[in-house]
Amino acid sequence: MSSSVIHFNLFEMNCVGHIQHGLWTHPANNRHRYTDLEYWTDLARLLERGLFDAVFLADVVGAYDRYRGGPDTAIREAVQIPANDPLLVVPAMAAVTEHLGFAVTFSTTYEPPFAHARRMSTLDHLTKGRVAWNVVTSYLRSAARNFGLDDEIEHDLRYEIAEEYLEVLYKLWEGSWEDDAVVRDRERHVYTDPAKVHAIDHVGKHFRVAGPHLSEPSPQRTPVLYQAGNSDRGKEFAARHAEAVFTGAASLEALRDDIADTRRRAAAYGRDPAHITFFPSASVIVARTQEEADAKVADLQRHIRPEGFLAQRGSGIDLAAYDRAELIDDLVARGGDFTERAVRPLVGRGLRVGDVLDSVGRIGQGGPFFVAGTPGRVADEIERWADETGATGFNLMQYLSPGTAEDFIELVVPELQRRGRYRTSYEETTLRERLLGPGVHRLPGSHPGAAYRRFPATGARRGPT
Repeated sequence: MSSSVIHFNLFEMNCVGHIQHGLWTHPANNRHRYTDLEYWTDLARLLERGLFDAVFLADVVGAYDRYRGGPDTAIREAVQIPANDPLLVVPAMAAVTEHLGFAVTFSTTYEPPFAHARRMSTLDHLTKGRVAWNVVTSYLRSAARNFGLDDEIEHDLRYEIAEEYLEVLYKLWEGSWEDDAVVRDRERHVYTDPAKVHAIDHVGKHFRVAGPHLSEPSPQRTPVLYQAGNSDRGKEFAARHAEAVFTGAASLEALRDDIADTRRRAAAYGRDPAHITFFPSASVIVARTQEEADAKVADLQRHIRPEGFLAQRGSGIDLAAYDRAELIDDLVARGGDFTERAVRPLVGRGLRVGDVLDSVGRIGQGGPFFVAGTPGRVADEIERWADETGATGFNLMQYLSPGTAEDFIELVVPELQRRGRYRTSYEETTLRERLLGPGVHRLPGSHPGAAYRRFPATGARRGPT
């Protein structure tokens, strides 16, 4: 069995109800404290004590409003609404930690790239190189309307926009300031050599950005790039740009195939496939005995609200409006709201609408990796999935906050450490170095973003213009 260290993020969101809908009512849950800064600083300290790689903060910019014809269910059940900005809690968490990384979600579809480039550079400075960006294109119709559009932008066009968005950002982050542009010469009153700061003068189909970038080079320059697309276009985007992929699949075998497929695509782009870390979601309930773990599952199940899951699942498609006997695959084949993207985890499994409705909200049904048991059993499953799929890490889902993380750190981490599968200390200074290896603070040379760098001595361009 492999002896490689397995990476772990805690999957979070700056909201009350993230993934496990209804559990905000559990007396041991602190999710209602999401508006308190201490909630985030306490969580950050806990995760650093547990030697986690990062906290991964999801986000949406619209409400789930397609279930039962409007947003009422999502609003009533706290289905990712209310939700606050994920970027704004990072500096506070960084201030009370030295090593924990922070992956924040931001969409390329609705806000222009120049301001986002500065925000991420600022976070990279403030965290001393511990920040990542989860690149999303957004999928809710309500999100489009929130930003002045009549309807959602077509799926492939969103990825076309995202490609140009990344091109602009690479120019700003990698090419606008040379490595030695900042000289801080007090005697000559020169902070920055203007000859080594460059406008990017980008003129493209979707964006016009003059530059130069307003931030001096940060420790990583380009933040670590996360991506979570599951469509074919999303996989192509991940293969070209992503350094960490938040992946989902219906089974161990499907996850293994997805990871292998993305690695093949990355190699076709000239990238080293080893430079992509794969993080499937993991749902873990652990206790000292199996009986205690089973009791935890039963306790949590009493608080689960299926209505919340129905509001979110499949982009908020109202499954209850369809005949229970209808096959999901038949609905997908007919198109309409039932696009494969919307219900991808349900495709190819022979499920009927009634099967899905009956399973909604059942503990353990939220993803392919679920285990409830003793530390040994949980560690066995983590190792099996990592070794048999090629996954290099996991995004740990929260049932109770901070109880899920506390249990994992107290019970599972020591077991994985005994097996040589979990770090015993932090050795690296930047998040990219932690994922890719000692000394790798910036994008590897085979990454397309690296082509936009300038040589420090001459300012000569390398790669695309």
